[in-house]
Amino acid sequence: MSAASQAGESGSGPSMRTVVVASSAGTAFEWYDFFIFGTLAAIISRNFFAGLTETAGLVAALALFGAGFAFRPLGALIFGRMGDRIGRKAAFLITVTLMGGATFAIGLLPTYEQAGLIGPALLVFLRILQGLALGGEYGGAAIYVAEHAPDHRRGEYTGWIQTSAAFGLIGALVVILVTRRLLGEEAFSAWGWRIPFLVSAGLLAISVFMRLKLAESPSFQRLKDSGEATKAPFAESFGQWKNLKIVLLVLFAFMSAQGAVWYTAFFYVQVFLERFLKVEPATVNTLMICATIASAPLYVFFAWASDRVGRKWVMWFGMTLALVAFFPGFKALTMAANPALAEAQARTPVVVAADPADCSLQFDPVGKAAFVSSCDIAKTVLANAGVSYANVAAPAGTPAQVRVGERTVVSIDGRGLPPEALAAAKSEVETQIRAALAAEGYPSSADPGRMNLPAVFGILMIFVVGATALYGPMAAALVELFPTRIRYTAMSLPYHIGTGWVGGFVPFSAFAIVTATGNIYSGLWYPVIFTGVSVIVCLFLPETKGKPLD
Repeated sequence: MSAASQAGESGSGPSMRTVVVASSAGTAFEWYDFFIFGTLAAIISRNFFAGLTETAGLVAALALFGAGFAFRPLGALIFGRMGDRIGRKAAFLITVTLMGGATFAIGLLPTYEQAGLIGPALLVFLRILQGLALGGEYGGAAIYVAEHAPDHRRGEYTGWIQTSAAFGLIGALVVILVTRRLLGEEAFSAWGWRIPFLVSAGLLAISVFMRLKLAESPSFQRLKDSGEATKAPFAESFGQWKNLKIVLLVLFAFMSAQGAVWYTAFFYVQVFLERFLKVEPATVNTLMICATIASAPLYVFFAWASDRVGRKWVMWFGMTLALVAFFPGFKALTMAANPALAEAQARTPVVVAADPADCSLQFDPVGKAAFVSSCDIAKTVLANAGVSYANVAAPAGTPAQVRVGERTVVSIDGRGLPPEALAAAKSEVETQIRAALAAEGYPSSADPGRMNLPAVFGILMIFVVGATALYGPMAAALVELFPTRIRYTAMSLPYHIGTGWVGGFVPFSAFAIVTATGNIYSGLWYPVIFTGVSVIVCLFLPETKGKPLD
């Protein structure tokens, strides 16, 4: 990137280097803030949802991770309107400040043990603030860079905004890994998890300082000076069919796939490795750091490529690669990361025989339901063990049985038992099931000596290439599809519905599907369906590379 590159058609204002660095650094900081929560979901569940079972607590934490995303479209509307009426700079100064303050405050929250329901309630509130802030951040940063960049290099320059997600995730994973190693797992789980949140205060100061040095984008400034800035961005964006149809096309052509592919490749894969394949958390963190570092230049490469061959086909290649790779890739992960588990599942399948009426959908983010039937107790133990199982209908009224080869464990109906007796009954069933699994060669954790780390990394990189090819050109494509008057509002909403509602709920939804079906791969249907729709609809997307923004 040339330091002599100038922003705006007049050649005045900050250099392209300053524009890109300041915008990308602030966006990377906001991604850092958001990602540390997802990476620490298991520890968050233990500290803030201690009143739930292990499975329900993790589901609640993953749901809260998704809740932050759920509010991103609202943030997109609030800050999109501000950006289209007042200016790009003001909007993304507010978003970075709001995100930083909320993240720092999470590091100070009392846990469930310390303050009861107050802790989880405050955590929910702060996650909502984070979601609102991130909803306004991305659009502002992408538009700001694009409106400074020359037409023929817009993909290349906006690619740095895309790679900021990698830098944010790298920062989150590095801080978590270093803190974990320095404190030890026990101290980190007890109180050290707060440190990554508190570190954000320093990053916030740097981000605000850099963004204060920026001027308004030239395209918006010209629009404002001429008195042509929109006064009704919502009505123009969503009330006029010529604009609304582009919003819908963007959502289904590539934003749904982006949310599904990116969050499967960088977040659900962590849940899968740690939760189901029983890989040590530190090993998972290290693998993801390596994969994320390798992803950083790929965003810019694919964005650069889109300046030459077009946005549409680079993105289509990325989503198609992910679509065909997910199922075989995750099965290959099992063989490479925990071959003993793969061998045991092939050699000795597990079966749960139960009265269907006795089995609940173990889905309760608020923790009010009690899954204590014989079927629910048996399935909870297997889900916690990361073991796939087949469901077989048993005669009505009979207690659930877990069959592991020739061994059969009869579960216990806990309904009506006092708390102490229920806890003892669950413990007894769990002990018997785990003993049966161990006797048939099911490992309690992945054996580092048998783990093929190069193969695991290679599989992760297939997912990473798909995600970066799809995401790299996306900022330029979004900016080019919408007119300057409504660009912030119109592009931000489909972006955050795709990443927020589709992507943000990938870990939560996929995990819930797995616990319901008993198949550790069945959760992949969630991202596969959304990606498959986009692979088809993307063929109808117009090409926009090199299009003048004014």
